Amino acid sequence: MDGTIEIITGRERRRRWSTSEKLRIVAETFEQGATVGDVAARHGAYRSLVFTWRRQVRDGLLTAEPTGEAVSPFVPVRLLDGPSQSMDRPVAAPSPPSPSPSSMVEISLPSGSVVRVDQHVDARALRRILGALRE
Repeated sequence: MDGTIEIITGRERRRRWSTSEKLRIVAETFEQGATVGDVAARHGAYRSLVFTWRRQVRDGLLTAEPTGEAVSPFVPVRLLDGPSQSMDRPVAAPSPPSPSPSSMVEISLPSGSVVRVDQHVDARALRRILGALRE
């Protein structure tokens, strides 16, 4: 024996993650200053696995378990011609009352269009809308 000890470190165990755990971990990656690598390490997961979960959330494949209440697949959207146009003048049919400003996400496209959605937006519907606006 030469007195050498090999220590194997890493995340070599297989673990089952609940949907709520996955969603909580993915949400942490979007916090200010967070990196996927740091969040993954803190939870004992591989970075690639967390990236997979993020992609699944984006594609609408990983969502919270149904709570029993019906969720509409339609999202209220208002299209602005430019940053100076008022939100009070919708381009399409009028939408329901807007949620509080703190729960809104504003997406500014290079074309100058701005899309505002709330936290309950359907990811697949939003992706289709943004794709149509880019064309």
